[in-house]
Amino acid sequence: MKRFICFLLLCLSVSLSVSSQERIAKGTIVARHNVLPDNYNFWLYTPSDYDPRVHPVPLVFYLHGASCCGYDLNKVRRYGTIDAIAKGKIVPAIVIAPQSRGAWSPKKLNELLEWAKRNFSIDTTRVYVLGMSLGGYGTMDFVNAYPEKIAAAIAFCGGCSSKQPDGLGKTCLWIMHGTADRAVGINCSKQVVDYLQRTGQDKLLRYDWMQGGSHGVYARCFFLQKTYDWLFSHSLKDNPRRVDRSFDITREDIQQTYSELKWFKGMFEDD
Repeated sequence: MKRFICFLLLCLSVSLSVSSQERIAKGTIVARHNVLPDNYNFWLYTPSDYDPRVHPVPLVFYLHGASCCGYDLNKVRRYGTIDAIAKGKIVPAIVIAPQSRGAWSPKKLNELLEWAKRNFSIDTTRVYVLGMSLGGYGTMDFVNAYPEKIAAAIAFCGGCSSKQPDGLGKTCLWIMHGTADRAVGINCSKQVVDYLQRTGQDKLLRYDWMQGGSHGVYARCFFLQKTYDWLFSHSLKDNPRRVDRSFDITREDIQQTYSELKWFKGMFEDD
């Protein structure tokens, strides 16, 4: 009986080990637990061509919405950047996708950023953040606290916890929100835009309000190439700093992505 139990424990151990690391065509996705004390567990994606001896690579933070909070790291892959990569999206960067148990902490995210800089060859002028819903809040709160470290950010259907988010005016930021969002009202984003415009800090800001857009519509943008192209078009080296306005992300772009990814259907309306 003891041998049988030991055998089952060994099988479970092997199973957990295999599930925590996944090799895909373009890199490796690894689950990282307890890397830093009192911080987030996270998924880590490393591109297959990453070589610290050659050149530093960009770093992307993906922040999930409220429905993915908790202790099960697999929830973070319900949608978002890691899910997109696993399904074939090419993102030429190291990606960190942490799991929060509630509100996002800019301090903890910054600790993860500093950990990544110590352990990988990161191009510190090309650090990016994007998130949706609660992750949209996390994105703006992170950027607001550490604008000098972030080259560009996209916040989908979120907001900002600060009533005076002056830091957001120092980073290239794209805010998007649907007018029919019933989960996080569009005013949460509009308050940020209004503040930056009123205080003359909107030079690096762009925003879009999708008419009739629901809360879940922007989840499809994590599979859209334009999303990452826009982020990667910015660098802290840009002099002067400017926000890319050369292209838009339209309803048609999102719908096309939705049509091509049939397995994607209906997963995000309740985030």
